[in-house]
Amino acid sequence: MSNQGDEEEDRPKSPMSSGLSLKSDRFKDWLPNFINEPGCSDSQIIKRPVCVEERSGTRRLQISSQSRSVTADRGLQEVLDEHRISLRERCEHVTEGSDEAGSRTLLNRIYTELYITEGQSEEVNSQHEVRQLETASKMESLHETPIKCQDIFKALPGQQTPIRVVLTNGVAGVGKTFSVQKFTLDWAEGSENQDVSLLVLLSFRELNLIRDERYSLLELLRVFHPTLQEIRAETLAVCKLLFIFDGLDESRLWLDFNISEAVSDVSEKSSLNVLLANLIKGNLLPSALIWITSRPAAANQIPPSCVDRVTEVRGFTDAQKEEYFRRRFSDEDLSSRIISHIKTSRSLHIMCLIPVFCWITATVLEHMMSTEQRGELPKTLTDMYSHFLLVQTKRKKKKYDEGPQMNPEELTRSDRKVLLKLGRLAFEHLENGNIMFYQEDLERCGLDVTEASVYSGVCTEIFKRESVIFQKTVYCFVHLSVQEFLAAVHMYHCFTNRNTDVIEAFLKDIKHKKSSSKSLLKRITKFFQTPSLDVFLKRAMEKSLKSPNGHLDLFVRFLHGLSLESNRRLLGGLLGQTDNSPEMVQRVFNNLKEMNSDGISPDRSINIFHCLTEMNDLSVHQDIQKFLKSKNRSKRKLSEIQCSALAYMLQMSEEVLRVLDLKKYNTSVQGRLRLIPAVRNCRKAVFSNCGLSETHCEVVASALMSNPSHLRYLDLENNKLQDSGVKLLSAGLKSANCQLETLKLDRCGLSKISCSSLASALRSNPSNLRKLWLSHNNLQDSGVKLLCDILKSPNCQLEFLWLVSCGLSKISCSSLASALRSNPSHLRELWLRYNNLRHSDVKPLSDLQKDPDYRLKTLQWS
Repeated sequence: MSNQGDEEEDRPKSPMSSGLSLKSDRFKDWLPNFINEPGCSDSQIIKRPVCVEERSGTRRLQISSQSRSVTADRGLQEVLDEHRISLRERCEHVTEGSDEAGSRTLLNRIYTELYITEGQSEEVNSQHEVRQLETASKMESLHETPIKCQDIFKALPGQQTPIRVVLTNGVAGVGKTFSVQKFTLDWAEGSENQDVSLLVLLSFRELNLIRDERYSLLELLRVFHPTLQEIRAETLAVCKLLFIFDGLDESRLWLDFNISEAVSDVSEKSSLNVLLANLIKGNLLPSALIWITSRPAAANQIPPSCVDRVTEVRGFTDAQKEEYFRRRFSDEDLSSRIISHIKTSRSLHIMCLIPVFCWITATVLEHMMSTEQRGELPKTLTDMYSHFLLVQTKRKKKKYDEGPQMNPEELTRSDRKVLLKLGRLAFEHLENGNIMFYQEDLERCGLDVTEASVYSGVCTEIFKRESVIFQKTVYCFVHLSVQEFLAAVHMYHCFTNRNTDVIEAFLKDIKHKKSSSKSLLKRITKFFQTPSLDVFLKRAMEKSLKSPNGHLDLFVRFLHGLSLESNRRLLGGLLGQTDNSPEMVQRVFNNLKEMNSDGISPDRSINIFHCLTEMNDLSVHQDIQKFLKSKNRSKRKLSEIQCSALAYMLQMSEEVLRVLDLKKYNTSVQGRLRLIPAVRNCRKAVFSNCGLSETHCEVVASALMSNPSHLRYLDLENNKLQDSGVKLLSAGLKSANCQLETLKLDRCGLSKISCSSLASALRSNPSNLRKLWLSHNNLQDSGVKLLCDILKSPNCQLEFLWLVSCGLSKISCSSLASALRSNPSHLRELWLRYNNLRHSDVKPLSDLQKDPDYRLKTLQWS
């Protein structure tokens, strides 16, 4: 016992067990596990120059000759120690919005565990990220396995395939970068993932700065991590490496994974996109671990074949939201009041899935609750962001009031000037999808970098700057929603100041050349050409509805919210003066309620309802609440905007709707179509003869992909879906989440192409569909043959198949009989009427019907 104790004292300890600082002399004696030697555990089977051997409760180090040669120059361990210290110093402090000196916070003090799952939402990312948040708030978590960020390379129980490349998705601000920082900090401090010898953290916003240069991987490491200047090529070959590439959505590189140029040597120079593609594909350092983070819309740049695990950061659960606010405020009463207020507004509660929005909310509500300021607390997003700008301005004024040379009124004008320039930057890059900016982008909008980053305190709270390599700086708004809000401020300011060029270019979606003429007559004419407020907002709404991915949805919501006198008063003249008479506001309300949505996705139309909410018009919401409580719903006529509101409320309801039958609602044809999004939260959907098109098939497909997917019965009979619509629908049928049992597609204008799409879907997910109606479609024998390939599969569970009047012949009967002989156990009813078949044509099938080995009991063919 005593000898063992002596050994315990003499042997070097790991930083985890000793608690020593990375700068400690004793820590320098501890060498990481680098090579595989006898006595190493299976998890350490990596080529490493050092191995820790544990026997009988003792630990000792075995240093190979390879290790001594590698560390001959300066000592590999000293290099790695210095690198750990550098990463720890880089990641142990974080900023929440502000980058002012002294504002940084210890990550471990505020970090709240995020909800991360394996896999990702299968819905097509064609919606604004706020819509994706609404979807996430409804997702089922009971059957999902959460993953902690430090465990993303660890296999789940039952998983055998090693995980080399991980792709993590998540909407803007949901916590991807915080997760990366937490993972890196835990490694640098020696508490997690110590089987990794060297962790290399790179962000695409930094890589953009050298996108036109040629580098080797070794040079790339040395450029971005100066602590690795003396690292050698042979060291990289024997270390267990982990590369983290953060922010793929911010990349201005073009990663081409079909390139023939192969790079396998860490010292070989190539273009940056070739280098990264080869690293991710495994041509270069095939044993290196890779972690890539991205917003969903950009994640498809990485081919699925190159990814071993996909994870999704969902943000905060309800419990984690509360934990965040309680950790942020020592005043328990204050945190409880903030939590209670958030629960009163669905839009605020949903947005608080995002950690950055929690910070914005905390900033505003703490100020309002901790001062004598009176007035109602913000409940809409526009109100919250308007207060946010106001709070930052007041903080800056308080800071500079301490200096006798500063005049508060001058500061207010300075703030207005900078905010409007930032608004221009936000707007001009919103339509292009840019969220990262460089000095030249700012200068193009008249922003002086020194003015923006030093003299404007409000700027540093909403516009982050990051000093990166080559003495260059990267800028971004603290969250995409802040960019959208300031873009709306800019556009509203242009409207009130009669900036006709900007307004026309936006509303007409064309770029106008600015006239060189500055005559007084021309300027007066342009002044009177500016549309009235109601017309301006209507045209902006129409443009946003035509957006295929809804990228202007939140921007337009903010535009409508800014038209309220209360928000304009908060922003203190930033927006300018306009006609906001009660009559004008009523015309805006009427335009929204009467907005034509013909040919527009019903998901897009729901944003009209959100715009009314931003303007504090709760009449539609209250009408729908009364409708849901009434007993004679069929007698109440619903307007189109009421149908959008009803669709939103039904799909967000905790209670799953038993039947959604569009014909039972007393409304117009367009009103029925606006109800379709409620399909995401119902078990039976009856949409027959309702004028559905390809646009509506996308919504139904997303319902089949939802997690959970409640839909079991879907009737789409007598709609002009065509093959293109069924192709979209089949994408939903393929989903592992799809639980559909009955599908009716009679009289939908389908052909052989639809059979191919359905066959592909059922091949991917054959286990649930029991009944399939395809009657009165021109499928022909070639189409039925494709369906028969599915019937042959032993996994196919189809029991009822209707092929009435599909242009079939004897060939189809032979194909069906052959399929049933291959898989006789399931199909019970087969309808082939009105196909001009003779008795001899169907004899192969009728013979099977008589055979007791087959379940086919009903055969209709006359």
